[in-house]
Amino acid sequence: MKKKNNLRLQDPFLDREREQYEHPLPSREYILQILTEHGAPMIEDDLLDMLLIKRDEEELFSRRLRAMERDGQIMRNRKRAICVMDKLDLVKGKVQGHPDGFGFLIPEDGSPDMFLSEKEMHQVLNGDVVMVRQAGVDRRGRPEAKIVEVLERANNKVVGRLYEEHGIQFVVAENRRITQDILVAAGQTGGAKTGQVVMLEIIKHPDKHAQPIGRIVQVLGNYADPGMEIEIALRKHDLPHDFPKEAERQAKAISPVVSPEDWAGREDIRNLPLVTIDGETARDFDDAVYCAPEKGGYRLVVAIADVSHYVQTNDALDREAILRGNSVYFPRRVIPMLPEELSNGLCSLNPQVDRLCMVCDMHISSKGEIGKYRFYPSVMYSNARLTYTQVAEMLAEPDGELARSQSAIVPHLQHLYELFQRLLKAREKRGAIDFETVETQMIFTDQGKIERIVPVVRNDAHKLIEECMLAANVCAAGFLHDHHHPVLYRIHQGPTPEKLEALREFMKEFGLGLTGEDEPQAADYSKLLKRIKGRPDAALLQTVMLRSLRQAKYEPENIGHFGLGYEAYTHFTSPIRRYPDLLVHRAIKAVLHGKQYKHTQKWTELGVHCSMTERRADDATRDVEAWLKCFYMRDHLGSVFTGTVSSVTGFGMFVSLDDLYVEGLVHISELGKDYFHFDAAKHHLLGERTGQSYRLGDRVQVRVVKVDMESTKIDFVLHAETDVAELDSASVPKKAKGKKKNG
Repeated sequence: MKKKNNLRLQDPFLDREREQYEHPLPSREYILQILTEHGAPMIEDDLLDMLLIKRDEEELFSRRLRAMERDGQIMRNRKRAICVMDKLDLVKGKVQGHPDGFGFLIPEDGSPDMFLSEKEMHQVLNGDVVMVRQAGVDRRGRPEAKIVEVLERANNKVVGRLYEEHGIQFVVAENRRITQDILVAAGQTGGAKTGQVVMLEIIKHPDKHAQPIGRIVQVLGNYADPGMEIEIALRKHDLPHDFPKEAERQAKAISPVVSPEDWAGREDIRNLPLVTIDGETARDFDDAVYCAPEKGGYRLVVAIADVSHYVQTNDALDREAILRGNSVYFPRRVIPMLPEELSNGLCSLNPQVDRLCMVCDMHISSKGEIGKYRFYPSVMYSNARLTYTQVAEMLAEPDGELARSQSAIVPHLQHLYELFQRLLKAREKRGAIDFETVETQMIFTDQGKIERIVPVVRNDAHKLIEECMLAANVCAAGFLHDHHHPVLYRIHQGPTPEKLEALREFMKEFGLGLTGEDEPQAADYSKLLKRIKGRPDAALLQTVMLRSLRQAKYEPENIGHFGLGYEAYTHFTSPIRRYPDLLVHRAIKAVLHGKQYKHTQKWTELGVHCSMTERRADDATRDVEAWLKCFYMRDHLGSVFTGTVSSVTGFGMFVSLDDLYVEGLVHISELGKDYFHFDAAKHHLLGERTGQSYRLGDRVQVRVVKVDMESTKIDFVLHAETDVAELDSASVPKKAKGKKKNG
């Protein structure tokens, strides 16, 4: 007995457990050590006996074991014996479904993805966390996995459409990665009618032998109802969109005006003629700017809404803000990160009212180089709410009617423009990459449907504000880096070795090369962009260059921003709509007070979460735009358009229409009577017999032949191959079963 007592006391983490718990249990690490040293799967009773777990401790100890199971540290075999996962050669990861029924395991440890057959996918849904064992390789040579255990279910609620066949009701998920139809339990339709969009709660998850079963908890309405595309996207992507009552109460309790006690410790810069410059439809104004010449250059003041004064770490507003991560901007609707009382009210730098702000006050040389700068909390007063269009007009026509009506502001705008010219030269010298992309805007009817899609022209006013914000963000990163304070940097890595090699091979075909050897910098990309500018194939070459780069993200480790050519970069200028910016403000304030800001979560976890919410918002807005474009294109069935091949895949090519800015697919079967082979490195499809090639950037004429609202897909055929009889109007919805079989 004494020996057993000593065994429990030998836990190397016992002191930590004593600090955290009144009645400490053996630590996870020690349990794993004991199981590993035992050398074989262990019955739970034997483990309880070995560690002298008392009867009143058994339930708590079992909970700890279950938590270790959920985290993939241990599992139980068929005899319910406890096994150490590392001894079983099992891999933990997340399931990623494919619309065609199969799927992949994305391993947690970053090892190569593993293929999951359709049979394996029957017992899981997209997003589930599982343990798998490699069962061989598939015909493509990919490791194939067999699911050993489901650790975590990702889908408790699913948005989809209700269908009925042969008296059986089921819901087809809007998320095409969930390919299983979910059966509706008897009497649990919630009054929904066939074809309606519903929220379904899963009451029984799938297993090897049975489909998932659920009950309908909310009827959203009919598929074509105005705004339904957004309601679907919110739920499909699990976007928080209703503020909790506690957060609403907190927002409403804040005084709508700046109160005298808020002035403590702040500099008064209300004498500066600060202005906000945003788009016509903007309602939340994060930033205001002011510029004046001074010895050797310019003084640039960037004042940013002081959200951190009103939203404190771990209060109700903060908890909801981190959950959302950012505001989401849908066409005609915004899902804000903060309630409107703050986002459009007290934190928005509205004109002719006092506002609290955090200021980045910079001296920028006549060469566009940032010199001394300082941060300080302040009270400001915006002199005007200007739009990009207005500023561009006043700069272009300083004697015009609009400029005369804003005569007091125009000189400061001209100083901003002078500074902008110098910042542009510094940007060029730095070698920042400047891809020329076309942004579009949807113009809507009163019924909420697209009337037309127009290109958004970025004028110098857009670029001027962008350069001012870049300067403030760089200062924020430098300030926190110099003070050794942890922060979420906005990092952007260069191309992977594989993508770099593919890019160089592609450019060789055009007699072009990318300098920089194995580690090219932004300046090397910028140099190549200059070489291709003006070429007829410039759009193609730029697209391939852009796709060679990785996605920007948030990380506490500073590895620089490749695209912008900065050694350190972070986000400081939009705390109303981005959580990382709010964190940066708190960190800067902490440094100013000689302290260090500590969040309830680790910085690494915050970076992963904020990067995820950003991608989630992008995916949701992309879905909404795709649905709206499909609805719009139903009126263009049979029409012929000219477009550019925007992407080439193994199953066909996507074409972006010139006049409509809408993309659709020309399936590989529509390319002609030949076998076409996809070459990923060359971005083209090549006909085996004819030698006919279709490449990224090619100009083609296509006819619109099919619009499928359910899958938000638009099908084209090449104009020369079109027969009017081929047209397939999507106004008649397909049955779900048939649609899913056809992919």
